[in-house]
Amino acid sequence: MIYVDDSGAESTGIATFSWVSLLLDEWRDALDEVLTWRRHLTTAYGIPKHYEMHATKFANGRGNPSLDPSWNRRKSNRSAVLDEAFDLFAGWSWMHVGTLYAKQGTHRESYRTTRLRAYASLVRHLDASLTGDDEWGMLIMDGDGTDTSYISAHRQLSLSQRSLLEDPAFQNSARSQWVQIADLVAYAGYQSIARIPEKHFSWRWYETLSRRGAKVHPAEGPGQEAGPVDRRTSGGSAPQG
Repeated sequence: MIYVDDSGAESTGIATFSWVSLLLDEWRDALDEVLTWRRHLTTAYGIPKHYEMHATKFANGRGNPSLDPSWNRRKSNRSAVLDEAFDLFAGWSWMHVGTLYAKQGTHRESYRTTRLRAYASLVRHLDASLTGDDEWGMLIMDGDGTDTSYISAHRQLSLSQRSLLEDPAFQNSARSQWVQIADLVAYAGYQSIARIPEKHFSWRWYETLSRRGAKVHPAEGPGQEAGPVDRRTSGGSAPQG
């Protein structure tokens, strides 16, 4: 199973897709660990299990995740929670992660085109990695399926050789702990690439996942040489799923 979410911003010209993958026979025990973490958030910080952990909102101090109003007023509490979370994620042996990014190559390439180029590269990368590991995989991402632009990348794979099954499946992140974790990883992956000064508190999160295979992969196409990358984490990484 491969759970995917995107990040990036038109202001930087960088579009990223990150994945969290695991083997099917690890899914049940892995979900138990995820739910144990969510119970910890409730006990320690008053953040209910049903609260959607959306990285951009949570990390940037938006909303009221905790039932304790005084906790919500301190933005530093949120980065401390995510520091702790990524340290925990790094110890989950079943978890495998990666990030693929694209940077706008020319002024003529729209940001939407950059995102679709990144996604097409992601699909090819995951499919090749699955084939190399003699595995099959399915991709699940945030959304309701109304944006059909992602489908073509899957259907362009060679049917005789592909290992990434079906078109992407969509799951609303508010109802999926898996997609929410993919969202957290996607935010961290993007921040590790963009290195936005005011988000310096988040730069280390993705590097924390190096034990889980965290790498940064450039998409095929124009402009990649201009993209700022954490060179320590560049390289190959095969998903497990």
